[in-house]
Amino acid sequence: MVDQRATLDDVARLAGVSSKTVSRVFAQRELVAPQTVERVLAAAKRLRFRPNSLAQGLRRGGGTRTVGFIIGELSNPFYYKVAAGLEKELSEHGYGLVVASTDDTDDGEARVADALLAQRVGALLLVPVSDDQSYLEGERQLGTPVIAIDRPARNLAADSIVLDNRAAVLEATRRLIAVGHRRIAYVCNPAAVYTQIERIGGYRQAMAEAGITDTSRWEVLRDDLSLNSAEMMRALMTSAEPPTAIIAGNNRMTIGALRLLRDIDDRERTALIGFDDFDTGDVLGVSVISYDPLELGRRAARLALERIADPSGFTQQITLPTWIIERGTGERPPAEARPIQGWAP
Repeated sequence: MVDQRATLDDVARLAGVSSKTVSRVFAQRELVAPQTVERVLAAAKRLRFRPNSLAQGLRRGGGTRTVGFIIGELSNPFYYKVAAGLEKELSEHGYGLVVASTDDTDDGEARVADALLAQRVGALLLVPVSDDQSYLEGERQLGTPVIAIDRPARNLAADSIVLDNRAAVLEATRRLIAVGHRRIAYVCNPAAVYTQIERIGGYRQAMAEAGITDTSRWEVLRDDLSLNSAEMMRALMTSAEPPTAIIAGNNRMTIGALRLLRDIDDRERTALIGFDDFDTGDVLGVSVISYDPLELGRRAARLALERIADPSGFTQQITLPTWIIERGTGERPPAEARPIQGWAP
């Protein structure tokens, strides 16, 4: 037999106070005498009572002390690192975090957003997947803050926090050019999202600065996550004139590039720089464009909390910096520019 949950009235009777006082202890503790707070909390602990935060929020006519976070596919480590930063910052301010996945589908985004908003979350944070977030405008006008992470929202006046994607890949490409590379590939999947459009733009700008205006034969751009990342690059890397350097647009493509270079016995010749660090990147000596995903989450949480406190403020976009970590693969010159081992002038 399952025991019935204790109610607020049960706690009030055991503590010898009114139900209104118990409610105030859990909602506005600073307004209650310390001795009374101690007595109420002791009674609540004895009865294993938990306040219903959803009901409290609805009685106040607003949201709960819960923030919703909509992510893409669960297997991407980027999302759970951002979520860790969010959770840490929110918990320090008495908020909980609910994470839901869209599986990187347009219809999934709207469906998951509706489900979270039905729970009256205090704010909604999302990594936009679809081309249009205007379906959230009505909720935003009702006072629910909407914060876009990693990519700005489209057709919606929402705050956003993004990385300096274009400048990061611009610098990475310039570095490869500086050590002698001209046949530089850019590979990514997906390619049609904001982050990749910015990164591809930085790559093309650097190549154009070097006098290479047509980069199409060095680009492998796909929008199908079911594709094998290593196989995506095989035709390019086994052609008569393969690239001497690769920039991988995300960590999935970096790992795919490493696997392919291993398969074709080319782990020591082709230069490689990946966007996003990964757990064994330092062990494998892979040069990467890095950033702090925990800080991305923390800053997004602060932005949400600021917007909860002041829903009428001007929207803003915050851009966080990136940096290149040199570990060896990204600093290799092209093979034809290297001295022959054992040769001396």
